[in-house]
Amino acid sequence: MGKLLIVSAPSGSGKSTIVQYLMKEHPEFKLAFSISATSRPPRGKEKHGVEYFFLSPEEFRQRIQNNEFLEYEEVYPNRFYGTLKEQVEKQLEAGQNVVFDVDVKGGCNIKKYYGDRALSLFIQPPSIEELRNRLEGRNTDSADQIKIRLDKAEYEMSFAPQFDRILINDDLEKAKQEAVGILTEFLNS
Repeated sequence: MGKLLIVSAPSGSGKSTIVQYLMKEHPEFKLAFSISATSRPPRGKEKHGVEYFFLSPEEFRQRIQNNEFLEYEEVYPNRFYGTLKEQVEKQLEAGQNVVFDVDVKGGCNIKKYYGDRALSLFIQPPSIEELRNRLEGRNTDSADQIKIRLDKAEYEMSFAPQFDRILINDDLEKAKQEAVGILTEFLNS
């Protein structure tokens, strides 16, 4: 039976880079992403059950009423994203250690549901100022978008104490090694 790794972080904290590193460079961890459900239509070559489970907004609402989600969010009207309990259970039974790359509220909900079977990890930038430098360095967002992301980051960072572990990413190589140590300790416990 697998375990669960919940990873949350403000945008620009290096979360995706660290998670990809753990999955690619450490096959011994047997990590697999949880496959989320969404009410948006498939893009490009996306396939049902591979990248996402594609549901109509009506199906999504019905599953919410049936309490089938660990967590979900209506990001825009009729545009839902969420994690189906049944899918996570299938992955755990297959011996996978399931990785959740979720927002802070979703992370807290999943942790509450699974308790000690889950490790919640919050990846934090060294400071809001450093986060601003990273976001500006990407050259992908307008000044207004960066301000919105920074305001959201401050809000998200207020949830950090609710996570099992906080990893401060001030040096990416060091953060990757620290993540390996944290995960090794959790999976062997």
